[in-house]
Amino acid sequence: MTLVIVIAVLALIMIVSAAVVTRRGRGGVELEPPPAPPRERPPLRPPARPQQPAPPRPLEEVEDLTPERVAEVEEALRGVEAPAEEAIPLPEEEAPVVPEEAPEVLAPPVKPRFRDRLGKARSLLSGYVGSVLSRSTIDDDTWDELEEALIRADVGVGPTTALLDQLRARVKAEGITSPAQLIEALKEDLKKTLATGDRELRFETGGGPNVWLFVGVNGVGKTTTIGKVGQREAANGRHIVMAAGDTFRAAAGEQLELWARRVEADLVRGAEGADPGSVVFDAVERAAARKADLVLADTAGRLHTKVNLMEELKKVRRIAERPPALLTEVLLVIDATTGQNGLVQAKQFTDAVGVTGVVLTKLDGTAKGGIALAIQTEMGIPIKLVGLGESADDLVDFDPDEFVEALFSED
Repeated sequence: MTLVIVIAVLALIMIVSAAVVTRRGRGGVELEPPPAPPRERPPLRPPARPQQPAPPRPLEEVEDLTPERVAEVEEALRGVEAPAEEAIPLPEEEAPVVPEEAPEVLAPPVKPRFRDRLGKARSLLSGYVGSVLSRSTIDDDTWDELEEALIRADVGVGPTTALLDQLRARVKAEGITSPAQLIEALKEDLKKTLATGDRELRFETGGGPNVWLFVGVNGVGKTTTIGKVGQREAANGRHIVMAAGDTFRAAAGEQLELWARRVEADLVRGAEGADPGSVVFDAVERAAARKADLVLADTAGRLHTKVNLMEELKKVRRIAERPPALLTEVLLVIDATTGQNGLVQAKQFTDAVGVTGVVLTKLDGTAKGGIALAIQTEMGIPIKLVGLGESADDLVDFDPDEFVEALFSED
């Protein structure tokens, strides 16, 4: 028994000695415990986004509600209708009063003034008039300057001579001595000369449709003038029929068709190169059948020096005079920028078809406004309409007083 105890004690001593040696190492030095491995830094996290409110959970996920309670709530909501989204109307006495919008009223077009549109013609005369007014008396130089001014304005040599002879007689009879009085006397004589003749567009009632025949050479604005006149007359309540009688110019029919659509007028046109007289005849027949008031007839704008074409124009006039038509106007369209050439046209067309009035176009773009006085003086044909611009409202009645004042007014 004693031997067993001794063996057990020796075994215990050996075990303890082995543990101590292992801790201190071979040299007998006590070993340090191995260092702990370095701790890794946690990765950087992006800044936290603001948390959105979580959507409401279904009734089944609410912890406070039992499945039996959820079933009871759903059963109670089945017979309840959702509230209407429409706004509840206010009582009648509290309902807001919405003011009614006034209908849009279009302002009437502003009539162009001669003074605003005749700047070129006025600038030509202003130098001569200023020179005359700067003198203290009326002398030979005064008369020379007036003569040069009128001729350069395309009044013509003949009308200028006649006008100044009449003015000299008046100066002597009335004892006019100052240049200012002389200019005023000249303006009065010009107004009287331009005011002669019937300047109103003639329209007869009680019969068949009136016919206004438009004549003139190519390029003077004849077809455009017909469209503008049609707009004026349609605005006055007249039923218009347009006759595209210029069958020799390819674009004339299309151009007149655009104007007819704009003014809601009937249009009669033939094939290219067709007889112009037949187009005018068909237009008169349609106007009579539909009880239209006015036929505006375009014609071929061939050169006035072609005798055979002037004969053709005479035939068109004869057709326009046949009943039930009433040919009340033959209007010669003249480009004011052509100057004295317009006077030659007036003579030729008057001999062929008997012109009753002149439409002077492009008057705003020329310094040769004196052609109006030349036509009035030499031909005795009144100026009835003048064009002062491109728009339809720029075709206005000729006013002699306003025309003369615009020529002699100061800028």
